[in-house]
Amino acid sequence: MTPTRTPPADSRFRSDSVLWSVTETAAYLRIPPKTLYEWRYKGDGPPSHRVGRYVRYVPAEVHTWVCDQ
Repeated sequence: MTPTRTPPADSRFRSDSVLWSVTETAAYLRIPPKTLYEWRYKGDGPPSHRVGRYVRYVPAEVHTWVCDQ
């Protein structure tokens, strides 16, 4: 009997490659999404990235920002 091979993990679904939306980040921080938009406008808040027409957050960067506060 030959051993069963598992396919390599798809990098699109790795937890370290997931980006959070404004809503997900706001839920993590327990603040209204509008606050994140205001912080972004003022240059405050966690680092954010524009992906096309969407604003996204890297969870590790958000966590680091929280720890630095």
